[in-house]
Amino acid sequence: MVAAARLSRRRLLALAALAPVAQVHAGAQLEEPLVDVVRTALSAAVHNSAPPEPEFSDPALRAHYQDWLAVNDKRLVSRMPEASTRQEFLSTVWYEAKRAGLDVELVLGVVQVESAFRKFAVSRVGARGFMQVMPFWARLIGDGDPGVLFHTQTNLRFGCVILRHYMDREAGDLFMALGRYNGSRGQAAYPDAVMAASRTWS
Repeated sequence: MVAAARLSRRRLLALAALAPVAQVHAGAQLEEPLVDVVRTALSAAVHNSAPPEPEFSDPALRAHYQDWLAVNDKRLVSRMPEASTRQEFLSTVWYEAKRAGLDVELVLGVVQVESAFRKFAVSRVGARGFMQVMPFWARLIGDGDPGVLFHTQTNLRFGCVILRHYMDREAGDLFMALGRYNGSRGQAAYPDAVMAASRTWS
């Protein structure tokens, strides 16, 4: 079991090394000291392992979700040719965004700008996966293994939890929160790019 896990990690790292760096606005979240209560809350949010299966008590909400899936599945075909990969990605984005109290379109905008929807994207500064999460977050609020950041749900969960954390720190100021997420707080290029991308998914 341990040998298989090591082999799986090696394969992920090999794939990551082959993935070209996206010509996008990916930046570097800055490592900041976290007070214990914040670290504990973020860690709990990351480790609460629920499957990304939305549940709806209202049939109208379920119909809306299914319509959303159908529309965005078509939009992603050119970026993710495999149908099962698209379905997994979209259902997970929906689940993790809602779970973190974020707009789904905003999260899709972040993914588009950060990684161009490439699961194994690695930036020049080492940010990883769909939402370009910096490896130090795996040490601060995860189990310390940065390889998990190439797992779809883990990456999206980390990214959404971190963005929610920045939103809270900036008292709901999306412009500043996005800048903090990108390591470019106060500069317009990244928030503008994310907001423009998010509008294409609404």
